[in-house]
Parts: sequence; C-alpha cells; structure tokens
Amino acid sequence: MKIMKFGGTSVGKPERMHQVSQLITKNSEPTIVVLSALSGTTNSLVGISDALAKLDKQGAISIIDTLEKHYRSFILDLLQSEELRAKANAIIDEHFEFLKITQRISLSDALNKDILAQGELMSTKLFSLYLEQEKIEHALIPALEFMRLDANEEPDLMVIREKLNLILAAHPTKKLFITQGYICRNAKGEVDNLKRGGSDYTASLIAAAVKASVCEIWTDIDGMHNNDPRVVDKTIAIEQLSFDEAAELAYFGAKILHPTCIWPAQQENIPVKLLNTMEPSAAGTVIKKEAGTVGVKAVAAKDGIIAVKIKSSRMLLAYGFLRKIFEVFEKYKTPIDMITTSEVAVSVTIDSDLHLAEIVAELSNIASVEIDKEQTIVTIVGNEIAQTASVLKKLFDAIDEVPVTMVSYGGSSHNISLLLPSTYKTKTLQLINRGLFNL
Repeated sequence: MKIMKFGGTSVGKPERMHQVSQLITKNSEPTIVVLSALSGTTNSLVGISDALAKLDKQGAISIIDTLEKHYRSFILDLLQSEELRAKANAIIDEHFEFLKITQRISLSDALNKDILAQGELMSTKLFSLYLEQEKIEHALIPALEFMRLDANEEPDLMVIREKLNLILAAHPTKKLFITQGYICRNAKGEVDNLKRGGSDYTASLIAAAVKASVCEIWTDIDGMHNNDPRVVDKTIAIEQLSFDEAAELAYFGAKILHPTCIWPAQQENIPVKLLNTMEPSAAGTVIKKEAGTVGVKAVAAKDGIIAVKIKSSRMLLAYGFLRKIFEVFEKYKTPIDMITTSEVAVSVTIDSDLHLAEIVAELSNIASVEIDKEQTIVTIVGNEIAQTASVLKKLFDAIDEVPVTMVSYGGSSHNISLLLPSTYKTKTLQLINRGLFNL
C-alpha cells in the first residue's frame, strides 16, 4: 500500500484538486491519500480563535464570513452538477454553522482544537465529492476514528494500527482511501491535533501502521534543497538523504518536512519521498536508511533561538551541577537544542520563551545567568561530515566575517551547528552556499 500526502497548496485551488486526482489514480497499488486543509484555512481558523480569546466577536465573525465566501466560490469552480454543489453547500453550511456557534461559547482549549479541525474535515469532504463527480471509486475514512494520542500526548501507534486496519478491512473492494491529516483524538476521546505541519506526521504514522511500500509527501517544491531557496539564489534538490540526515534538517529548520515525520517511517524502514505536485515528473528527494553519499549535503536555519549562559566559577566542577541545570529545563518541559561548556560556564539554547522567566529564576539560585534573544542556529548536515576532510576549514573560511557565538561539533556524525545573531542569518546561508557548495 502507498501513502500520498498533499499539503494545503496542493489542494488550495480547484485545478490543484484536479491535478491531485490525476496523480492518485495513476497508482496500481492500494493508496491512502492524506489531505491538509486548503491553503490559508488554518491561518484563518487560528485567527478566529485568537479573536475569541480577545473577546473580539466582531473580528471573529469577519474572518468567518470571508472564509465562507472563499469556500462558496471554491465549490462553484470545483463541481459541475447542481446535485453535487448542493451536497457541498450542505457540508459548508454544517461547518460554518459550527464556527458561528462558537461566538456564543467561551473559548477553551478543547473548543480551540475543534475550531482548528474544521479545515481538514472540509477539504477531504469536498475532495471526496470531486472524486464522486469524476466517478473515481474511493472511501472517505475519518481520521478521528483511528488517529489517537496516548496519555503523554504522543501518537499511540499500536491503537492507530489496530483501528485503521479494522476500517480498511471493512472496505475490501476499495483501493483508494481519503483521510485527514493533522487531526486526531486524545486519550480522553476529545478532538485534538498533531500541531502545525502535523499532516506529514499523520502520513508517516499511517505508513508505519499499514507497513506501506512508500510514504510520498507532495508539496509545491521539488524535494529537499541544499539551502533555503527563499534567501539563497542558487539551490539544488538533494537526490537522497538518510533518515538521520533528514531528521536533522527538519528539526533545524528545513520547512518542506515536519520534524516528527521521519521517526515512524524510520521504525518500519519505509522510504519517504518528497515530490512536487506542480512538477510531478521531477525526481524529488528520497529519504531512506542509506545515506547514498558521504559529505555535506545541506544547510538549514532555525530562528527564534534564545541562548542561556550559566556561569559559576564555584559550582561548575562540583558533582551534580550539570544535573541541577538540566533538571530545571526538564521541570518546565523546555528542550535544549545546543550545549557548550567551558571551565566556568555552560551555554545552552532553547527555542521557546514560554517558561523563560521561571527557568532564569531557578538557575539564578545556583549561578549567574545571561540571556541572548533573537539568535539563529545554522546547521550543516551530511553523512559522516565530522570525518570528512576539510569541511571545518572550508566552513570557517567561508563565514570568517560572521560573529559565531556557539559551535556544536562531534555530538552527531551528521551535524555541525552554529549559533549566531539572527541579523546574520541570510548572509551566513549565502556564504555557506558559495564556500561549501560552490553555488
């Protein structure tokens, strides 16, 4: 069985849905198609929740009205028969009636998640009607019936596998299935989600659950590129990455792939392909167990980083000092990206300031603490780059004029990470593109 996931831009216009239908019907093997919400929808739904949180009901209504008009217009272009348009309008009536009812209810976390789920529910129902119009045999299987989180808010793969296989077995004659990305239920049975970009995660989890032959992630770019094409003029698509290389790139800022997407596929050794809906003939990028080649392959940048420098000449070498530091971050569930140590200081980076004040207050009991915000981690990724000759020399020669404040090297054989002020990000990516990739 094949898994094919299509992002918001891939289904964001009626003609794009037509392209998707052509792509999925070329398959000879059974296929599960995972769809995101139409492009822009999730941002609008977030806007509705934000307005409700501020008690700005008029602002929420304005967003709802604008979004509803978009969907009414979308239906007219997507569907031809009055019968199917009537079905589509009934779907829109149902979901927008819910959104309007939210204006009379106090916003809660549960209601917020219900609001955010509406995009994927609508996109899959409308796409199912389009397939009906095109007389393409399929089954629409609701993700809320099989995607589950456990008590730790992590996907419960065992439950997902059991429930999904039961649903598939109930459609023995079907070879094409449509479902929603991103949305799920939590351990309490409430509507929940896999966070932003979670449709990739959904696709990978489904692939692992059914032991798929491949998990295809279709977006609007032809695979993972060696650098950020938004700020660097010349970039190239990477033919092959190992799971570990792809995970490093996704975590440290490569936008084409959600960081959590790699793990489920890696557990079952299922290849992940990154492909372009707009250029389906492009080779894209394949992610598998084998790296393919040795050396530097790509660079990624992660913004919004905060550097925390913990300095104590008296305590640093004392037994248990590092443990006390890490316990503070663990207490506030704040992951650390990078860490460096010297004789008198420990420097770490985090990507959230949610509990920064509490963390600083507790650390200040055992050391002096300095904070630097608006930092960026630039990560150079490749297979065995720590053992590849001249990589460090070429890298530091290329960025000689950049004020690097932290370096992480040797912790992973796939990764060299640099911390620098965010104002230098674009320049650094461009310099590395020339110095390491000769582009």
